[in-house]
Amino acid sequence: MTDPSTLSSSFRDPAGFLFRRGGVLYRQVNPVHQEHYDALFDSGLYDELTRLGLLVPHEEVAAASFGTEDAYKVIKPEVVDFISYPYEWSFGQLKDAALATLRIQKVALDKGMSLRDASAYNIQFHRGRPVLIDTLSFEVLQEGEPWVAYRQFCQHFLAPIALMAYRDVRLGLLSRNHIDGVPLDLAARMLPLRTRFRIPLLLHVFLHARSQKKHSHTGGGSESTKKPARNRPFTLQAFKGLIDSLYRAVDKMELGRADSHWVDYYAEAAHYSSEATDHKQELVASLIEQAAPQTVWDLGANTGLFSRIAAAQGVKTIAFEMDPACVEESYRRVKADKEENVLPLVCDLTNPSPGLGWANEERMTLQERGPADLLLALALIHHLAIANNVPLTKIADYFASLGSRLIIEFVPKSDEKVRHLLSSREDVFPDYTRDGFERAFKESFETERVEEIKGSERVLYLMRVR
Repeated sequence: MTDPSTLSSSFRDPAGFLFRRGGVLYRQVNPVHQEHYDALFDSGLYDELTRLGLLVPHEEVAAASFGTEDAYKVIKPEVVDFISYPYEWSFGQLKDAALATLRIQKVALDKGMSLRDASAYNIQFHRGRPVLIDTLSFEVLQEGEPWVAYRQFCQHFLAPIALMAYRDVRLGLLSRNHIDGVPLDLAARMLPLRTRFRIPLLLHVFLHARSQKKHSHTGGGSESTKKPARNRPFTLQAFKGLIDSLYRAVDKMELGRADSHWVDYYAEAAHYSSEATDHKQELVASLIEQAAPQTVWDLGANTGLFSRIAAAQGVKTIAFEMDPACVEESYRRVKADKEENVLPLVCDLTNPSPGLGWANEERMTLQERGPADLLLALALIHHLAIANNVPLTKIADYFASLGSRLIIEFVPKSDEKVRHLLSSREDVFPDYTRDGFERAFKESFETERVEEIKGSERVLYLMRVR
């Protein structure tokens, strides 16, 4: 079946692929995967994983209705509201995605099945929790053979988690350059010496990297991904021991409090009086209510104060923030409060996620995952226009490509934060005035409402794309 609506992210899998018809997402199961798909249900694995919230549920639909004869089955998975990628996750999100993958594998082994891949891209955050979205990731367990996804798990999860925990949290962005996972030899060179004395990392990163190098002449594999010798079968007990070892390795890694002044931005709030803070929150809530969106993208969300004002109205909210420490703090609150409507993600708007993979089409750009019904751009415009020299017209054009409506806060030059930005550089921004801002945004947006924030010189605007 060939159709222009086939998703480019799934073309590599011989077991099946994703496609859209009438705006609805479906997955085709190819005949080659029939045995494994049937075993997923006959073993009870599907029921168990969906009950635990570890696998996205689906319903089967009539394949004949799609005019295809080469499908064993066509399924309609439950829709995940927003597709995110590992290089956009905080440390805690990547860690929880790894642990979810290992829990899934442990349940699968008890049902006589196994994950045939362990790609981080197969995990999405749905209603606040990591969930497997690739129903075709399972195969019937091959007795005596090692985990075929071992290397992939170490590269997609273990290596970047270790680098973030022991070297620098910003190294999570390595996954953007290494779409097939962080090479283990690179991770081994970057990790500090003390990690060699941690047995799980010694085994699964350092010695694993050495094994890969030793067997590189056979195509880059490692002994752990090769078919074992007949006299040394990989027993089920050994398989479970491997998964337990990986689980302990991931579970023990923690991220200390990052050195970031942005985490306490709202707590300190020296740039706002208490009157201004309260009034701004009231206004934002009112403007969101007026816009009545189903989806909100909070651009420059910090730890998610205003994201949660939107979420409290039942709105699915993506909280984008460039500072990983803020995203980590926000995700910890998602977990602690069991929030289902907030998804914090790492995103630098001056360098947002690009198209990646084959023909730059396997992983979507930020724009391709929109548009959102409503954007929040609060305490942001001065960072883009002054700190990063982005002209106001370009900011307006870009925002118009991301969302249908916009709540934006204009911060004048007289504001303490803008004065601080200009204190160490020449003011070459003659158009950065309230009038200049309104003129620049008028080309892309129609203003629906303007509100001045009490106790400050800041102004809130509700706008609609022209």
